[in-house]
Amino acid sequence: MRKLNTDRLKAVVFDWDGTLAETRTPRLWAVNQIMAKYGLPDWESTRERQDKFLSFMDNFPLIFGDAAAQAYDEYAKLYKANVARMIKTFSGVRETLAFFRQKGVKMAIMTNKDRKLLAFELPFLFDASLFDRIVCGHEAANDKPCGDHALAALQGLVETSDISEQTVWIVGDSVLDNMCAEAVGALPIRILGGGNTDKTKSSNVVYCDGFARFYDLLAD
Repeated sequence: MRKLNTDRLKAVVFDWDGTLAETRTPRLWAVNQIMAKYGLPDWESTRERQDKFLSFMDNFPLIFGDAAAQAYDEYAKLYKANVARMIKTFSGVRETLAFFRQKGVKMAIMTNKDRKLLAFELPFLFDASLFDRIVCGHEAANDKPCGDHALAALQGLVETSDISEQTVWIVGDSVLDNMCAEAVGALPIRILGGGNTDKTKSSNVVYCDGFARFYDLLAD
């Protein structure tokens, strides 16, 4: 695979869960505790009832029904009480962030995650000052995969008219991230791994087997 050219790169927008942070372990552990409390099967067993175009948070009404708000509050409390001992980042992430910072490339986080949870767990892995902008779920007109989310993340970093595959990259682990990048004309970079192996039909997506492979492709 060819090296990625960073000569014109102005901003990189990162997904959080499954991209910069391994949060699948604490998330599934906590939600399965709550599901058991409500007499439901584990989260993975409810896949057919979930909407893959909605966030984890926004799928709660589909699973818990009228009890969704209470169940989510209970989940969030349990998650926050335990995430510090489970959360971790991936090989190559810290080196990649340092590379972009050294080159003066702006960096943002774009996630459908609840702001309260993201703000709580971010300091366990990174100094928040590393990122020039952070946009969470329900903070843009529409969440991923809509391009509104990407535009909100890039606000103040890159002019909308200057967004191209050479100037803006969107890095994530799901097809929603790819679709969001394609919606605004940015380069979609997909970190493969875990259970998310679906692909878009776009020929422009750069697929990387793990974050360390993405770091290897950066041309200095």
